[in-house]
Amino acid sequence: MLLAIDIGNTNTVLGLFRDRELVHHWRIATRRDGTADEYGILLKNLFEVVGIPRSAVTSVIIASVVPPIQPVFEELASSYFQVTPIVVGPGIRTGVPILYDNPREVGADRIVNAVAAYETYGGPAIVVDFGTATTFDAISSKGEYLGGVIAPGVGISAEALFERAAKLPRVEIVRPKIVIGKNTVGSIQAGLFYGYLGLVDGIVRRMVKEMERQPEVIGTGGLAHLILPESETVSRIDSLLSLKGLQILFDRNR
Repeated sequence: MLLAIDIGNTNTVLGLFRDRELVHHWRIATRRDGTADEYGILLKNLFEVVGIPRSAVTSVIIASVVPPIQPVFEELASSYFQVTPIVVGPGIRTGVPILYDNPREVGADRIVNAVAAYETYGGPAIVVDFGTATTFDAISSKGEYLGGVIAPGVGISAEALFERAAKLPRVEIVRPKIVIGKNTVGSIQAGLFYGYLGLVDGIVRRMVKEMERQPEVIGTGGLAHLILPESETVSRIDSLLSLKGLQILFDRNR
């Protein structure tokens, strides 16, 4: 079985594949001070819950946007699964020409999403990823990575508002029933939810004008299911896009 590991700044997504079938997946908190042993014990427990022995894992692929923790997961692959992992980065075969000024600047998560979007839905396409940052990535009809947009994530904005505005409370990010808030919490929730909804639709519309024809717009990431169903521009939501991309990259590089 293949263990796919997508390490983000806030969450790490894990997927177990049998051939090309995703049989189990988990989302855990990313702890930058976590050790290979701590993560190993956590994975062992997760595997036991679904009745899969650790020895069933024969391959590991890792994508990370958190450089300090990547070696921890590489050690985890070596010590707990006795395999040398494939790591998404410079030199890996992606099948996606990267038309960025400096291709090495493109995060592994954005490449993985682009690979999965083109392979699964074709092109042109735009991927909107609601992670720690909100990213927008454009893929051409030929499968080329054209570039994209990076904005602060909704969680970052909520925390910044709480930390920098002395009288404003920390709030849960939810869809409010009305836009015009009747209290402070409701007003902040409306600003976060509808503000980011407007940001998504506004940026996507401007990106579409610069593309060859109408793209498929795919939403993904931890908060995608909360905000993007209200979007006027996002045509589908695929919360497992990154895991699909890792499985595709594994096939291309094993």
